[in-house]
Amino acid sequence: MTKLTYFTICIASLLSIAPINAKKKKQAANSTPVTIPTKPTEAPIQEKAIVSTPIYTQINIPTKLNFCGTEVDLTRFDRREGIDREILSMTFMHSTSMLMLKRANRYFPIVAPILKQQGIPEDFIYLMVIESNLNPTARSSAGAAGLWQFMPGTAKDLGLEVSSEIDERMNIEKATFAACTYLKQAYERFGNWKTVAASYNAGQGRISQFISAQNQDNALDLYLSEETMRYVYRIMAAKLLFENPQSFGFHLRKEDFYKPIATRPIAVSGGISNWAEFAEKYGMNYATLRRLNPWIIAPSLTNKRGNTYEVNIPVEDALHYGVEPMDIYNPAWISQGE
Repeated sequence: MTKLTYFTICIASLLSIAPINAKKKKQAANSTPVTIPTKPTEAPIQEKAIVSTPIYTQINIPTKLNFCGTEVDLTRFDRREGIDREILSMTFMHSTSMLMLKRANRYFPIVAPILKQQGIPEDFIYLMVIESNLNPTARSSAGAAGLWQFMPGTAKDLGLEVSSEIDERMNIEKATFAACTYLKQAYERFGNWKTVAASYNAGQGRISQFISAQNQDNALDLYLSEETMRYVYRIMAAKLLFENPQSFGFHLRKEDFYKPIATRPIAVSGGISNWAEFAEKYGMNYATLRRLNPWIIAPSLTNKRGNTYEVNIPVEDALHYGVEPMDIYNPAWISQGE
């Protein structure tokens, strides 16, 4: 069969089918459509998605606040907004604020009596809080260390030992006495506790320059670096947090707080070849020795100068929870009904 013949047959076939299809379409158009009854269907039920929307609240911004025995007016726009920013930080940095409250029960009973003895207003305990978050081994990227975050040079000027074996910036009692010395010196210079607090952050020399240039002696009226301008308000916000944690949304039970660990001092006047062996001699391991004495920063002590150090040794059962009832430094920290 030639290609031409095959092509002719295909065309003829298509032409013969076309009239049939056209006829079927015409019959379908003229015919009456048949309606098949169907069961009415119900519209599908649409379930509403339950969206959990967090509710954010904050404490009322006070119009005034007592700081170190002096009333601070917080109605001026910069002051209100300054403390508002720090209150928000305290409210929403949840884990940090919670840890500070828990740790305070261990460290406030050590620090507060020293401040009182040295004539430093109790509110300066909150300066320590914001400096280190109450972590006695805290270290900053700049090199500051301890609860009071002393730089090595400042610490040595205040009589603390900072060496490869001993770092008394992390000795809670000694560092607190050193902080009191600094704060008293600053108060003699400025005569204003708010300005004293700002100088702890910026340095006394720099604050003196700002006072001279701006003719103001109150840190809250000085234009300072952002960090220092926030500093005093952060201390005030910490005071508000510790006076009423519940208003910030923190509800703690008695058992949530960290227990004070009772210790007894052992005087060490010579060298210690191995602190781990020393620890075992007194019924604890090396890790516990370091945690109770964070100022020890090496596995041994040469003590060439023959200094005397007091090493904290835990009393019996002091390391365990649930053995004895735990005291809470400030009962107001516990939520009512807990």
